[in-house]
Amino acid sequence: MFKPFQLSGIGLHSGEKTTVKISPAQKGKGRYFVRVDLPNNPIIPANIDYIATTTLSTELSNQGVKIRTVEHLLASLLACGIDDAQIEIDGNEIPLLDGSAQEWVNNLDYISDKPFESPTDTINEAIWVRKDDAFCVAFPSGEIKFSYGVDYPYSVLENQWFSWYPQRESFVTAIAPARTFGFADQIEQLQKAGLIKGGSLENALVCDKSGWLNPPLRFDNEAVRHKLLDLIGDLSLLGKIPTAHYLAYKASHQLHTELAKKIKQSLIIRR
Repeated sequence: MFKPFQLSGIGLHSGEKTTVKISPAQKGKGRYFVRVDLPNNPIIPANIDYIATTTLSTELSNQGVKIRTVEHLLASLLACGIDDAQIEIDGNEIPLLDGSAQEWVNNLDYISDKPFESPTDTINEAIWVRKDDAFCVAFPSGEIKFSYGVDYPYSVLENQWFSWYPQRESFVTAIAPARTFGFADQIEQLQKAGLIKGGSLENALVCDKSGWLNPPLRFDNEAVRHKLLDLIGDLSLLGKIPTAHYLAYKASHQLHTELAKKIKQSLIIRR
């Protein structure tokens, strides 16, 4: 059992400071958010059925009440083996912190031996989602594993791949430190659209055609590791992630969550 703790920081898109308090929840309650800044403290379950939007982050909504950029925190809870958690927040966006999941896992002092092991759910046949040449797929596998590929028109992000086996290397060392990233030539356009108001060189890696503007990187392939962090956070909305080999290429939060929805539907049909 982990001890309650709280962290404060700036939201990536809102640019507003929020404080999050995370406490153990009653067994079987799952992971859920509580908007303590609103009357009656409305609850938003961290569940795939509550997906609202997926533009550059994952947003959940319940009866009009929203919570945004949930993926890094939810990935951390899942990877630490925490199935039941109450997440109180005094705003509508989880703080970005340093752009990674490092601070979350550093405070979650409960680490399961086999956090990704699902004793009941497995993928029996390939489940695909795609958009143009981007895709996400879950393949049948004897153990859970993840592979991700990115290919951006920037020299430091061309044809980058990474595979991760939770049984061989921990989330804490292999995935959690990887920071979010962006592109210098897109910042102005995104900010005009009301996005990334809280992004900075302190909480995100930024590159242009000549390379990274704020090195050093924590890994040579830090960007693709971060995409894998996002995928795990989005798949965590299933509760437990079924045993499979998850493969994604040039994917997005939209494709991640579409895959999660298809997986849930396939499990319902089988049952």
